Amino acid sequence: MKPCFPLSKIVVVSAFTLLLTACVSSQMPISPAGDDVDAAPPPPTVTPNGSNQEQTAACDLEAIQYAIGEQFDEANVPQLQSDSSARQVRVLRPGDMATMDYHPDRLNIHLDDQDVIDDLRCG
Repeated sequence: MKPCFPLSKIVVVSAFTLLLTACVSSQMPISPAGDDVDAAPPPPTVTPNGSNQEQTAACDLEAIQYAIGEQFDEANVPQLQSDSSARQVRVLRPGDMATMDYHPDRLNIHLDDQDVIDDLRCG
């Protein structure tokens, strides 16, 4: 009865396995991880409500409270913007779509169905 695997095949397979193992181990670092690896930079820090500069640039609602309850007129927008120190103005009518991004220097003028100024908000 002949063996399934002759001895010569076992020797060749073993030699090939040893050779392959030697090649793989020479390419992999032997030292523990972190010895020759540069440290990653620290993650950026993010403030939840923006920077202090943004907060100081917020619009001033107290200066324009007089406008609540008045009829809205596009001609009054520059005056409201100037009085509130806002950099941007957004007029929102009932049912208008608006983005949810927050800009502390933006004045939002909320109108009712008759174009009367219902609310003023920064953001």
